[in-house]
Amino acid sequence: MNIGLLYSRIRKDEKLLLSELRERDHDIEKIDVRKQQFNISEAPEAFEDLDLVVDRCLSTSRSVYATKFARAYDVPVVNGPDVAEVCSDKVKNSLALVEAGVPTPDTDVAFTKDAALESIEDFGYPCVLKPVVGSWGRLMAKIDSRDAAEAILEHKETLGHYEHKIFYVQEFVDKPGRDIRVLAVDGEPIAAMVRSSDHWLTNAAKGAETDPFELDDRALELVEKASDAVGGGLLGIDLMEVGVSEDDPEPDDYTVHEVNHTVEFKALNDVSEVDVPAQVVDWLESKAGSESGTETTA
Repeated sequence: MNIGLLYSRIRKDEKLLLSELRERDHDIEKIDVRKQQFNISEAPEAFEDLDLVVDRCLSTSRSVYATKFARAYDVPVVNGPDVAEVCSDKVKNSLALVEAGVPTPDTDVAFTKDAALESIEDFGYPCVLKPVVGSWGRLMAKIDSRDAAEAILEHKETLGHYEHKIFYVQEFVDKPGRDIRVLAVDGEPIAAMVRSSDHWLTNAAKGAETDPFELDDRALELVEKASDAVGGGLLGIDLMEVGVSEDDPEPDDYTVHEVNHTVEFKALNDVSEVDVPAQVVDWLESKAGSESGTETTA
């Protein structure tokens, strides 16, 4: 198998994938998108004779455009640009989940500071303000008062970039100090972990503690539905438990707050008994073997 890897930086996640691919004697074409030119008619030499392209770009815009070109060059790609566009934008992500009947936190989107403040007041305090594009918990704010809301909204309004003028306001979910990250391929979980923290943000990138997690039937159902909602592929699906208390530690249900398309899995691999990169490569081999020159559904 001849695999192309789209990247802008080789992190531990990419090193794990590359090591597993090399152990299986696959040919690898590392494609640094920062140094590549993508012609609208003729594929670059790096794309010749590839069985599959794997998108591992850090930048959302590079990810979307590079995968669009891969599709134009008739090279199968995971995850494809349609999935990238939905997952990289929190508004599109939320709309896709709701349309698929997946429980997700109640959310308003507003385009002016005054309209956003009205949404915040309607949700009540605390509530959450998120950037429409972003990862690792960056630029997210838990808003506890009207004074804080006014200050944060004013800062966002003056930051300049148009994305900061799209105000994504979300209810605050009272989760039990943790959330759940599931790595799944076409809706089938490879492994799952909980990320626990005293901070309201429980991202591993923010220093949350990680432990393996066993998915129950309801969580498995939601992972599959959330994957289908965004188009499938190699995805990180984030869930929060709802209705957990000291007296009743079992959740009443889950809410899916996000689906990620260039998912990191190094922390999951460290805590799971599953060989995560091996499972991912198993799936990549199956995708390359089934595509025969057409784009994957991812």
